[in-house]
Amino acid sequence: MSETTGEELGYEQARDRLVEVVRELEAGGLSLEQSLALWEKGEKLAKVCERHLEGARERIEAALASVEDETADGQ
Repeated sequence: MSETTGEELGYEQARDRLVEVVRELEAGGLSLEQSLALWEKGEKLAKVCERHLEGARERIEAALASVEDETADGQ
């Protein structure tokens, strides 16, 4: 797996990698240092997902506002 920076990942890619991190952490058997490194990676991936979701939320809100404006203007 290539080490792409989080900013380059799409939502689905970041989410899938986050799922992999969680699975590895849940499986156990890692040293403390490995666990901490995975945890940090998971935190970064979670932030990438959150940014994508926030962007989608803003687009939806803008689209709804536009529709509401058009409806109000048409009455």
